[in-house]
Amino acid sequence: MYKHIIMLLFSFYCLYGQNPTPYAALGDKIYDNVKDIEKLKSIGDYYLFKNDIDRYIQEVNQTKQEGFALSQNASIEKSKAYLEKLRKLSEDNDYYMRAVQNSFKDALNDENTTLFIQIIESDLIKPEDHKKEILDYYFAHSKDINETGIIKHFLDEDKKLKAKELALRKKAMNKKRREEEKIKRIREKDRLEQQKLEKQLDEAVKKKKMQIREEQKEELIKSI
Repeated sequence: MYKHIIMLLFSFYCLYGQNPTPYAALGDKIYDNVKDIEKLKSIGDYYLFKNDIDRYIQEVNQTKQEGFALSQNASIEKSKAYLEKLRKLSEDNDYYMRAVQNSFKDALNDENTTLFIQIIESDLIKPEDHKKEILDYYFAHSKDINETGIIKHFLDEDKKLKAKELALRKKAMNKKRREEEKIKRIREKDRLEQQKLEKQLDEAVKKKKMQIREEQKEELIKSI
């Protein structure tokens, strides 16, 4: 009984735990994508390939168990056999991922909204790499698409970005307004000082003229 439990735990760890370390550079993408590839069975016409997808998933899970069981002291033959399985599975993985990309393009071109939603919510594509295409399609078909999931995430992102841009513009405008008001105050101060200087100059000139006239009167009186 105890041994049976240990085997079950080991199997669970192999299937759902971290990936095997041998040839991880090749194996990780296979093991990380398998759950997403399984979702293909409920997308578009991929249900027609359910048996092929199930067979692929089974092969991946079996190979994953072999990877965990493969020790550093494993024979060269076992290591090569495991590597060959990974290479074959890698080709299948790439095939499915390319198929999803093509289906995404078809959904856009054919305006197949159901397929479009299924793909962008499946984790089979990287939404960030197709953000513009996704939002363009949404805005063109917003009457048929609920604002949920990845679309809501993108719209919320854009709202936050626009709010940030608006705040920065307001800040820049306020700064510009403050600078303009400062310049206006400086110019007004200069204008008042100039007026004061001109007034003082006028008064000085008038005073000087009166002084000259008085001196001229005195000179005239003396000459008589």
